[in-house]
Amino acid sequence: MRTSPTRASARGSSVGDVTPIASAVSETEARARLEEFDVDAPRVGIVMGSASDMEKMEKAAEELKARNILHELRVMSAHREPDVVAEYAKNARMRGLRVIIAGAGISAALPGAVAAHTELPVIGVPLSGRLSAAGGLDAILSIVQMPPGVPVACVGLDNARNAAILAAQILTA
Repeated sequence: MRTSPTRASARGSSVGDVTPIASAVSETEARARLEEFDVDAPRVGIVMGSASDMEKMEKAAEELKARNILHELRVMSAHREPDVVAEYAKNARMRGLRVIIAGAGISAALPGAVAAHTELPVIGVPLSGRLSAAGGLDAILSIVQMPPGVPVACVGLDNARNAAILAAQILTA
């Protein structure tokens, strides 16, 4: 049995001569439409390379909470879980995030790894720790010296609160 087309053109009614009823929506237009909805999704993602960074990174969460900005906290390692980091960054915008704060110490690869996989603003928080060199200088330099095309904003050493303030400013700009 032959199925008939939804709408045939005025020139004829052959099966191959069909005009679409609705035009396809581009991905950009679809994203713009979705952004209009006010949803209870987190707007800021806070990620850190290790659970031992939680105490320092919670300062960002506290600041965002005080400003009534929805956020999420996650632990993911750029070295031990690179695929998890990449997927998180690639899907961040679709999930409602608008800014990502990434805290990391030692080699501090997490902010750059996140920035490599998203167009969202990424704010790096260099973290000091018992294994860091020169009191955290290694983390500072790793975040500040990103290659061209992979921008990461950088706040002061262990200053997750400033990262949250900057994220709030980005959201209201």
